[in-house]
Amino acid sequence: MYNVSLRILNHAAEAEDSLQEAFLDAFNHIHTFRGQSTFGAWLKQIVVNRAINHLRGRRIELVELDTTRTGDDTVPDWADSEPYDETGINYDVERVRLAMQQLPEGYRVVLSLYLFEGYDHEEIGQILSISETTSRTQFMRGRKRLVALLQ
Repeated sequence: MYNVSLRILNHAAEAEDSLQEAFLDAFNHIHTFRGQSTFGAWLKQIVVNRAINHLRGRRIELVELDTTRTGDDTVPDWADSEPYDETGINYDVERVRLAMQQLPEGYRVVLSLYLFEGYDHEEIGQILSISETTSRTQFMRGRKRLVALLQ
């Protein structure tokens, strides 16, 4: 659960605080657990929601589709006709973890929720209060940036 919170928040102390609050929420609302899923899945949902709420408190900034791109974004757009080359990249866990920490918050959160937590783009959109299309765009751009960082 700590790793879930850490992947979303990218800050150890904030992840610990968020996790503690999530456990308090879970214990205070244990009577609402209906057994429709495993206890672990129910608790994980609380941890994810608490971490996302913590991010909202930090004013997470997600890029909408209609916003103009700034000149500092050197990674090609997901709609570019030339595909990026992933061959030859060493995907060792520590390198990926460090590269994920370097991503902008919006990219990192969407990538974490999609790749590690198993949410689909519709669910991510609902969790983050963004459109499904924005979630997909953040994922594609984040993945490209991650690949670029790993090269």
